[in-house]
Amino acid sequence: MCRWLGYYGKPIEPKELVYDTEHSLIEQSRRAQPDMATANGDGFGLGWYGFGPEPALFRSASPAWGDANLREIAGEVRSGLFLAHVRAATGTPVQQTNCHPFRYRNWIFVHNGYIADFGRLRRDLVLAVRPDLFPHIQGSTDSEVMFFLALTFGLEQDPVAALERMAGFVESLGRAAGVENPLQMTVGVADGERLYAARYASGPVVNTLFVSAEVDALRLLYPEDERWKHFSEDSRAVVSQPLTDLPGLWHEVPVSTALVLQKGPDVERPFRPREPD
Repeated sequence: MCRWLGYYGKPIEPKELVYDTEHSLIEQSRRAQPDMATANGDGFGLGWYGFGPEPALFRSASPAWGDANLREIAGEVRSGLFLAHVRAATGTPVQQTNCHPFRYRNWIFVHNGYIADFGRLRRDLVLAVRPDLFPHIQGSTDSEVMFFLALTFGLEQDPVAALERMAGFVESLGRAAGVENPLQMTVGVADGERLYAARYASGPVVNTLFVSAEVDALRLLYPEDERWKHFSEDSRAVVSQPLTDLPGLWHEVPVSTALVLQKGPDVERPFRPREPD
């Protein structure tokens, strides 16, 4: 399975999360879990917002742990909103166009999971993408199709509802084709102003997703820890796996839940797939 992280808050260098923590995304790319030998070595990507409304992307089909350019960029860029991803391919080629994040205008998208029997469902899924969006699909992954289906179903107007419609469409199509548990997903989406995340699966096995505690709470828990001083009160991170073992830092996102990280109060709400109108 892939691994990803998202950050929203005061601008920081992405390397703080991608490289500098005990269980950083780079360490997770070497080995998915401490007791698993499978590496997420089939490419990586970093998408971040800087001076303009549209995000920048750096993607490569090489393993993240050996890419010197990623280390350079992650240590020089400062961003208040970014998504990073390390890939373990699930049946589609190892190539740059299949690496996350995927981008459309001011939106970027990452995914951990799969559409079951994607090869059999792919034609019908792709044909449901809005015609003006279709030319922007560059790769061959189920993840990119999920992104463009969400755009088709209204991501730019109501992101969480659009993700619910995308999930509902995948499930409806899959089950009509005899696929028992069509969808496994944690997704991260950003528009330059907010970070959205969702955790969901059609079946009983659901990939993990965690969100960091509020910075004020961490300052109370660890008053002598210098690392919290340069984070703003609204700084939060969403991750596939915890980046450190520090007690109280990471809270598991409940199954079938969506998050919105933004200026002001964050939002946590149920995630309920539904068929598009």
